[in-house]
Amino acid sequence: MKSEESQFPEKKPQRKTIPPYMKAISGSLGGIMEASCLQPIDVIKTRLQLDRSGNYKGIIHCGTTITRSEGVRALWKGLTPFATHLTLKYTLRMGSNAMFQSAFKDSETGKISNKGRLLSGFGAGVLEALAIVTPFEVVKIRLQQQRGLSPELLKYKGPVHCARMIIREEGILGLWAGAAPTVMRNGTNQAAMFTAKNAFDVLLWKKHEGDGKVLQPWQSMISGFLAGTAGPVCTGPFDVVKTRLMAQTRDGGALKYKGMIHAIRTIYAEEGLLALWKGLLPRLMRIPPGQAIMWAVADQVTGFYERRYLRGAPL
Repeated sequence: MKSEESQFPEKKPQRKTIPPYMKAISGSLGGIMEASCLQPIDVIKTRLQLDRSGNYKGIIHCGTTITRSEGVRALWKGLTPFATHLTLKYTLRMGSNAMFQSAFKDSETGKISNKGRLLSGFGAGVLEALAIVTPFEVVKIRLQQQRGLSPELLKYKGPVHCARMIIREEGILGLWAGAAPTVMRNGTNQAAMFTAKNAFDVLLWKKHEGDGKVLQPWQSMISGFLAGTAGPVCTGPFDVVKTRLMAQTRDGGALKYKGMIHAIRTIYAEEGLLALWKGLLPRLMRIPPGQAIMWAVADQVTGFYERRYLRGAPL
Protein backbone atom coordinates (compact mmCIF):
# COMPACT_ATOMS: atom_id res chain seq x y z
CA MET A 1 0.00 0.00 0.00
CA LYS A 2 1.29 3.41 -0.96
CA SER A 3 2.12 5.75 1.84
CA GLU A 4 0.16 8.98 2.31
CA GLU A 5 3.21 10.96 1.21
CA SER A 6 3.36 9.11 -2.13
CA GLN A 7 -0.39 9.53 -2.64
CA PHE A 8 -0.25 13.22 -1.87
CA PRO A 9 3.12 14.45 -3.08
CA GLU A 10 4.28 17.62 -1.50
CA LYS A 11 3.77 20.66 -3.70
CA LYS A 12 6.87 22.42 -4.81
CA PRO A 13 6.98 25.77 -3.04
CA GLN A 14 6.66 28.71 -5.40
CA ARG A 15 9.71 30.79 -6.02
CA LYS A 16 9.63 34.01 -4.07
CA THR A 17 9.36 37.16 -6.12
CA ILE A 18 10.52 40.71 -5.57
CA PRO A 19 7.67 42.82 -4.11
CA PRO A 20 6.31 45.75 -6.17
CA TYR A 21 7.59 48.36 -3.72
CA MET A 22 11.18 47.24 -4.32
CA LYS A 23 10.63 47.45 -8.07
CA ALA A 24 9.28 50.97 -7.54
CA ILE A 25 12.34 52.00 -5.49
CA SER A 26 14.72 50.57 -8.08
CA GLY A 27 12.92 52.50 -10.82
CA SER A 28 13.08 55.80 -8.95
CA LEU A 29 16.84 55.50 -8.41
CA GLY A 30 17.33 54.59 -12.07
CA GLY A 31 15.25 57.58 -13.12
CA ILE A 32 17.41 60.01 -11.15
CA MET A 33 20.55 58.71 -12.83
CA GLU A 34 19.01 58.81 -16.30
CA ALA A 35 17.74 62.38 -15.95
CA SER A 36 21.14 63.62 -14.81
CA CYS A 37 22.84 62.26 -17.93
CA LEU A 38 20.41 62.81 -20.78
CA GLN A 39 18.61 66.14 -20.37
CA PRO A 40 20.42 67.97 -23.25
CA ILE A 41 19.30 65.34 -25.76
CA ASP A 42 15.70 65.79 -24.63
CA VAL A 43 15.91 69.56 -25.14
CA ILE A 44 17.30 69.07 -28.67
CA LYS A 45 14.57 66.53 -29.48
CA THR A 46 11.86 68.95 -28.36
CA ARG A 47 13.30 71.85 -30.38
CA LEU A 48 13.54 69.69 -33.51
CA GLN A 49 9.94 68.52 -33.16
CA LEU A 50 8.70 72.10 -32.78
CA ASP A 51 10.78 73.40 -35.72
CA ARG A 52 8.36 74.06 -38.60
CA SER A 53 10.56 76.40 -40.64
CA GLY A 54 13.78 74.39 -40.84
CA ASN A 55 15.87 76.57 -38.51
CA TYR A 56 17.78 73.51 -37.31
CA LYS A 57 19.64 71.32 -39.82
CA GLY A 58 20.09 68.37 -37.50
CA ILE A 59 21.01 67.28 -34.00
CA ILE A 60 24.51 68.78 -33.91
CA HIS A 61 23.40 72.03 -35.58
CA CYS A 62 20.48 72.31 -33.15
CA GLY A 63 22.72 71.76 -30.12
CA THR A 64 25.40 74.21 -31.28
CA THR A 65 22.77 76.83 -32.20
CA ILE A 66 21.16 76.62 -28.77
CA THR A 67 24.56 76.81 -27.07
CA ARG A 68 25.74 79.73 -29.19
CA SER A 69 22.57 81.82 -28.96
CA GLU A 70 21.34 80.92 -25.49
CA GLY A 71 24.32 79.52 -23.60
CA VAL A 72 25.23 76.03 -22.44
CA ARG A 73 22.74 76.18 -19.58
CA ALA A 74 19.89 76.24 -22.10
CA LEU A 75 20.60 72.57 -22.85
CA TRP A 76 19.41 71.82 -19.32
CA LYS A 77 16.18 73.81 -19.59
CA GLY A 78 13.32 72.04 -17.88
CA LEU A 79 15.69 69.82 -15.85
CA THR A 80 13.70 70.10 -12.62
CA PRO A 81 10.39 68.90 -14.07
CA PHE A 82 12.25 66.38 -16.25
CA ALA A 83 14.12 64.82 -13.31
CA THR A 84 11.04 64.85 -11.06
CA HIS A 85 8.94 63.47 -13.87
CA LEU A 86 11.38 60.63 -14.61
CA THR A 87 11.73 59.66 -10.97
CA LEU A 88 7.98 59.56 -10.34
CA LYS A 89 7.33 57.93 -13.72
CA TYR A 90 9.74 55.06 -13.15
CA THR A 91 8.50 54.59 -9.59
CA LEU A 92 4.93 54.21 -10.84
CA ARG A 93 5.92 52.26 -13.97
CA MET A 94 8.02 49.63 -12.22
CA GLY A 95 5.69 49.28 -9.24
CA SER A 96 2.45 49.08 -11.24
CA ASN A 97 3.97 46.70 -13.79
CA ALA A 98 4.98 44.39 -10.95
CA MET A 99 1.44 44.51 -9.53
CA PHE A 100 -0.13 43.84 -12.93
CA GLN A 101 2.26 40.94 -13.49
CA SER A 102 1.26 39.46 -10.12
CA ALA A 103 -2.37 39.50 -11.27
CA PHE A 104 -1.50 37.76 -14.56
CA LYS A 105 0.78 35.08 -13.07
CA ASP A 106 -0.30 31.46 -13.18
CA SER A 107 -1.52 30.56 -9.68
CA GLU A 108 0.15 27.12 -9.75
CA THR A 109 3.49 27.74 -11.46
CA GLY A 110 3.96 31.41 -10.59
CA LYS A 111 5.01 32.08 -14.20
CA ILE A 112 3.68 34.78 -16.51
CA SER A 113 3.06 34.44 -20.25
CA ASN A 114 4.28 36.87 -22.89
CA LYS A 115 0.69 38.03 -23.32
CA GLY A 116 0.56 38.77 -19.61
CA ARG A 117 3.82 40.73 -19.85
CA LEU A 118 2.48 42.77 -22.77
CA LEU A 119 -0.77 43.58 -20.97
CA SER A 120 1.08 44.42 -17.74
CA GLY A 121 3.45 46.75 -19.59
CA PHE A 122 0.62 48.42 -21.50
CA GLY A 123 -1.34 48.95 -18.28
CA ALA A 124 1.69 50.44 -16.56
CA GLY A 125 2.28 52.75 -19.54
CA VAL A 126 -1.32 53.99 -19.59
CA LEU A 127 -1.29 54.60 -15.84
CA GLU A 128 1.99 56.55 -15.91
CA ALA A 129 0.83 58.56 -18.94
CA LEU A 130 -2.34 59.78 -17.23
CA ALA A 131 -1.05 60.21 -13.69
CA ILE A 132 2.43 61.66 -14.27
CA VAL A 133 3.80 61.90 -17.80
CA THR A 134 1.27 64.19 -19.46
CA PRO A 135 1.18 67.10 -16.96
CA PHE A 136 4.95 67.01 -16.40
CA GLU A 137 5.71 66.93 -20.11
CA VAL A 138 3.33 69.82 -20.80
CA VAL A 139 5.30 71.95 -18.33
CA LYS A 140 8.65 70.69 -19.60
CA ILE A 141 7.84 71.36 -23.25
CA ARG A 142 6.47 74.85 -22.55
CA LEU A 143 9.73 75.66 -20.75
CA GLN A 144 11.93 74.10 -23.42
CA GLN A 145 10.30 75.91 -26.34
CA GLN A 146 11.12 79.31 -24.86
CA ARG A 147 14.16 80.95 -26.42
CA GLY A 148 16.69 82.92 -24.40
CA LEU A 149 17.73 82.91 -20.75
CA SER A 150 16.71 86.38 -19.52
CA PRO A 151 13.86 85.81 -17.03
CA GLU A 152 12.18 89.12 -17.87
CA LEU A 153 11.80 88.03 -21.50
CA LEU A 154 10.36 84.60 -20.71
CA LYS A 155 6.65 83.98 -20.28
CA TYR A 156 7.23 81.07 -17.90
CA LYS A 157 9.70 81.72 -15.06
CA GLY A 158 9.95 78.15 -13.83
CA PRO A 159 8.06 74.87 -13.48
CA VAL A 160 5.63 75.99 -10.74
CA HIS A 161 5.00 79.36 -12.42
CA CYS A 162 4.46 77.58 -15.74
CA ALA A 163 1.90 75.18 -14.26
CA ARG A 164 0.04 78.06 -12.59
CA MET A 165 -0.05 80.06 -15.84
CA ILE A 166 -1.39 77.09 -17.80
CA ILE A 167 -4.13 76.48 -15.24
CA ARG A 168 -5.05 80.17 -15.13
CA GLU A 169 -5.14 80.62 -18.91
CA GLU A 170 -6.33 77.20 -20.11
CA GLY A 171 -7.91 75.55 -17.10
CA ILE A 172 -6.73 72.48 -15.20
CA LEU A 173 -7.19 70.30 -18.30
CA GLY A 174 -4.51 72.38 -20.02
CA LEU A 175 -2.00 70.28 -18.09
CA TRP A 176 -3.38 67.21 -19.87
CA ALA A 177 -3.04 68.56 -23.40
CA GLY A 178 -1.94 65.72 -25.67
CA ALA A 179 -3.09 63.02 -23.25
CA ALA A 180 -4.43 60.69 -25.98
CA PRO A 181 -1.18 60.34 -27.99
CA THR A 182 0.78 60.16 -24.73
CA VAL A 183 -1.34 57.21 -23.56
CA MET A 184 -0.86 55.46 -26.90
CA ARG A 185 2.88 56.16 -26.93
CA ASN A 186 3.57 55.11 -23.36
CA GLY A 187 1.27 52.09 -23.36
CA THR A 188 2.84 50.71 -26.53
CA ASN A 189 6.36 51.57 -25.39
CA GLN A 190 6.09 49.82 -22.03
CA ALA A 191 4.31 46.77 -23.44
CA ALA A 192 7.24 46.28 -25.82
CA MET A 193 9.96 47.31 -23.38
CA PHE A 194 9.12 45.02 -20.44
CA THR A 195 8.54 42.05 -22.74
CA ALA A 196 11.74 42.68 -24.69
CA LYS A 197 13.86 43.27 -21.56
CA ASN A 198 12.84 39.92 -20.11
CA ALA A 199 13.40 38.19 -23.47
CA PHE A 200 16.90 39.65 -23.88
CA ASP A 201 17.82 38.75 -20.28
CA VAL A 202 16.86 35.14 -20.94
CA LEU A 203 18.30 34.97 -24.45
CA LEU A 204 21.63 36.69 -23.78
CA TRP A 205 22.36 35.92 -20.13
CA LYS A 206 20.06 33.00 -19.14
CA LYS A 207 18.64 35.22 -16.43
CA HIS A 208 15.13 34.41 -15.18
CA GLU A 209 13.38 36.60 -12.64
CA GLY A 210 13.62 35.13 -9.16
CA ASP A 211 16.50 32.75 -9.94
CA GLY A 212 18.89 34.63 -7.63
CA LYS A 213 21.25 35.52 -10.48
CA VAL A 214 22.29 39.17 -10.64
CA LEU A 215 23.38 40.62 -13.95
CA GLN A 216 26.50 42.71 -14.20
CA PRO A 217 25.73 46.41 -14.91
CA TRP A 218 27.06 46.11 -18.46
CA GLN A 219 24.77 43.13 -19.10
CA SER A 220 21.75 45.08 -17.84
CA MET A 221 22.77 48.01 -20.03
CA ILE A 222 22.90 45.85 -23.16
CA SER A 223 19.49 44.29 -22.45
CA GLY A 224 17.98 47.67 -21.56
CA PHE A 225 19.46 49.37 -24.63
CA LEU A 226 18.12 46.71 -27.01
CA ALA A 227 14.70 46.71 -25.31
CA GLY A 228 14.49 50.50 -25.65
CA THR A 229 15.08 50.68 -29.42
CA ALA A 230 11.79 49.38 -30.86
CA GLY A 231 9.43 51.77 -29.07
CA PRO A 232 10.64 55.09 -30.55
CA VAL A 233 10.40 53.80 -34.12
CA CYS A 234 6.86 52.46 -33.64
CA THR A 235 5.55 55.43 -31.64
CA GLY A 236 7.27 58.32 -33.46
CA PRO A 237 4.03 59.87 -34.78
CA PHE A 238 2.40 59.73 -31.33
CA ASP A 239 5.43 61.51 -29.85
CA VAL A 240 5.47 64.29 -32.47
CA VAL A 241 1.72 64.85 -32.12
CA LYS A 242 2.00 64.82 -28.33
CA THR A 243 4.69 67.50 -28.45
CA ARG A 244 2.72 69.72 -30.86
CA LEU A 245 -0.47 69.45 -28.80
CA MET A 246 1.34 70.18 -25.56
CA ALA A 247 3.24 73.16 -26.97
CA GLN A 248 0.31 75.05 -28.49
CA THR A 249 -1.37 77.82 -26.50
CA ARG A 250 -4.39 80.04 -27.01
CA ASP A 251 -2.30 83.21 -27.26
CA GLY A 252 -3.12 83.62 -30.95
CA GLY A 253 -6.79 82.66 -30.68
CA ALA A 254 -7.97 79.28 -31.94
CA LEU A 255 -5.78 76.21 -31.54
CA LYS A 256 -4.09 74.91 -34.67
CA TYR A 257 -4.53 71.25 -33.76
CA LYS A 258 -7.95 70.07 -32.53
CA GLY A 259 -6.84 66.65 -31.35
CA MET A 260 -4.64 63.64 -32.07
CA ILE A 261 -6.20 62.58 -35.41
CA HIS A 262 -6.54 66.16 -36.64
CA ALA A 263 -2.90 66.84 -35.74
CA ILE A 264 -1.68 63.76 -37.62
CA ARG A 265 -3.66 64.76 -40.73
CA THR A 266 -2.53 68.39 -40.56
CA ILE A 267 1.15 67.55 -40.11
CA TYR A 268 1.00 65.02 -42.94
CA ALA A 269 -0.77 67.49 -45.28
CA GLU A 270 1.48 70.47 -44.51
CA GLU A 271 4.88 68.87 -43.87
CA GLY A 272 4.79 65.40 -45.38
CA LEU A 273 4.89 61.86 -43.96
CA LEU A 274 8.44 62.02 -42.58
CA ALA A 275 7.49 65.00 -40.40
CA LEU A 276 5.62 62.50 -38.21
CA TRP A 277 9.02 61.04 -37.29
CA LYS A 278 10.73 64.36 -36.57
CA GLY A 279 13.09 64.09 -33.65
CA LEU A 280 13.41 60.30 -34.08
CA LEU A 281 17.22 60.29 -34.05
CA PRO A 282 17.50 62.25 -30.78
CA ARG A 283 14.81 59.97 -29.33
CA LEU A 284 16.97 57.01 -30.30
CA MET A 285 19.94 58.82 -28.78
CA ARG A 286 18.00 59.35 -25.56
CA ILE A 287 15.59 56.47 -24.93
CA PRO A 288 17.77 53.35 -25.49
CA PRO A 289 20.73 54.86 -23.55
CA GLY A 290 18.25 56.04 -20.92
CA GLN A 291 16.85 52.53 -20.58
CA ALA A 292 20.40 51.18 -20.41
CA ILE A 293 21.24 53.54 -17.53
CA MET A 294 17.95 52.96 -15.71
CA TRP A 295 18.11 49.15 -15.92
CA ALA A 296 21.78 49.08 -14.89
CA VAL A 297 20.78 50.81 -11.64
CA ALA A 298 17.41 49.06 -11.17
CA ASP A 299 18.81 45.56 -11.72
CA GLN A 300 21.53 46.14 -9.15
CA VAL A 301 19.01 47.35 -6.57
CA THR A 302 16.59 44.47 -7.15
CA GLY A 303 19.51 42.04 -7.47
CA PHE A 304 20.80 43.02 -4.04
CA TYR A 305 17.33 42.55 -2.58
CA GLU A 306 16.88 39.29 -4.47
CA ARG A 307 20.08 37.81 -3.03
CA ARG A 308 19.08 38.77 0.48
CA TYR A 309 15.44 37.84 0.08
CA LEU A 310 16.07 34.49 -1.60
CA ARG A 311 18.90 33.41 0.68
CA GLY A 312 18.01 29.96 1.90
CA ALA A 313 14.84 29.88 -0.22
CA PRO A 314 14.35 27.00 -2.65
CA LEU A 315 15.20 27.89 -6.27
